[in-house]
Amino acid sequence: MKIEDQGIIELDRLRVQFGKRRILYDIEGALSGRCIGLLGPNGAGKTTLIHTLLGFHVPASGTARIFGNDIRGGAKQVRALIGYMPERDSFISHMTCVHFVRLMAELSGLPSGAALERAHEALFYVGLGEARYRKLGTYSLGMKQLAKLAQAIVHGPRLLFLDEPTNGLDPPARKKMLELIREIRDSGRTHIIFSSHLLHDVEECCDEVLILKDGRIAANCNLEEERRANRKFIEMETRGATSEFVRSIDELGCEYALSGEHRMKLVMQDGIEIRDLYRIAAANNVQIRRLNFKRDSLEDIFLKAMEL
Repeated sequence: MKIEDQGIIELDRLRVQFGKRRILYDIEGALSGRCIGLLGPNGAGKTTLIHTLLGFHVPASGTARIFGNDIRGGAKQVRALIGYMPERDSFISHMTCVHFVRLMAELSGLPSGAALERAHEALFYVGLGEARYRKLGTYSLGMKQLAKLAQAIVHGPRLLFLDEPTNGLDPPARKKMLELIREIRDSGRTHIIFSSHLLHDVEECCDEVLILKDGRIAANCNLEEERRANRKFIEMETRGATSEFVRSIDELGCEYALSGEHRMKLVMQDGIEIRDLYRIAAANNVQIRRLNFKRDSLEDIFLKAMEL
């Protein structure tokens, strides 16, 4: 687990239960990524965790801290730092979009004049500038998702919660949403918690993932570190490979496994480079036809976590 300073979010044996039913089981750890993917099957506790961090649920025991602010005693300070894009629509259908976003900015603490100015800016930013005076009830699904994003970022939060932001979107709208998420991430001003069941979307945007299963943390990993580590795994296809070539690979210090007559899987040790493989191949008159780095996809990581 990667921990920088105190972490963006610290989970300190956080337990949540509704009546006698426990939802989160004393989870603990620190999240420090710029964009953190929150994954897990239905019922894993993802939404409960988000709602608890937002202050909607009171922990049964333990706590959590956001930028050092305890969610138990500092709920007001926490809410000033965060923006929230919910999965379900919560619109006032007869209100124009700009007035809705302005209202949300005011509820986040901005003065009325500044809230209106920021509402216009946020709607132009997400691409709804020309439609900002239309009533929300006339919006398409894609436009409603963009409106939810606008109200979540209008006050300039340091931490943004996105709950299924691409859910139900057609390919162009989904592409637009992911581009906006990456742009917000890369601005360096806002950290993101990205909850989704679409692994590909999370993999495109996130540098860290937290995977929940049955109310517990099944995995917490830094995707960039995983990608760097996986550069040691090689899949190679050859022509004319001999036992001498295989012996030379072994003497080089690589762990290997033969996969058919022409394929080999290698684990590269520190200090061994790709050029060493080509040097050995040339010395043994072997042709390397294909050479690929193998890395675990987010799907691989997720499935391994579900097996625990």
